[in-house]
Amino acid sequence: MKTFMFLKIVFFVIVVGATPVWSNFLDGEGAYLREDYARALEEWQPLAKTGDAEAQNMLGYMYRYGQGIPQDFEQARQWYRLAADQGHARAQNNLGAMYRQGLGVPQNFEEALRWFRRSAEQGNGGAQSHLGLMYFEGEGTAKDVIQAYKWAYLSAQQGVEQAIFALEFLEKELRPEQIEEAKRLAREWTPKGEEVAL
Repeated sequence: MKTFMFLKIVFFVIVVGATPVWSNFLDGEGAYLREDYARALEEWQPLAKTGDAEAQNMLGYMYRYGQGIPQDFEQARQWYRLAADQGHARAQNNLGAMYRQGLGVPQNFEEALRWFRRSAEQGNGGAQSHLGLMYFEGEGTAKDVIQAYKWAYLSAQQGVEQAIFALEFLEKELRPEQIEEAKRLAREWTPKGEEVAL
């Protein structure tokens, strides 16, 4: 009986107690979609400061693009990093883009590759597309057209347009056996769950 009561209390704390936080995030999301950035910021800042990775990622996005606040790449990078360290795949992809482009940080292809890979391994289509491009260009790693095709192929399966265009280009550049090897690697690939902080 005590175990049952304990489980009810835990359920209440986790589900019912979490509802206002999730509600605040959704209120912020609704405001963001209406382009009411001041309201979105008002809802998301407190959540981000308490460690909510989704809110941290969205604050990073708002700072990166100057939505309702002055554009600040350093602030964007900091918020992305907080979320990325919690295993948030979109934040990892966004952070990789900051390093690849040198926004708020010195350009660093190795660091970009690391964050794109962490996100891509979780199944993020945007990161998979970025990772394929980096393998094709040899940015932060040796050039590898088979890996480039593999990651572009996985990304294209999710409908990412730049990956679809990349595949069209790569199919003209690679030999049929290279394409088949890349597709085999893609078929054998399985996403990993969220990562814990490094």
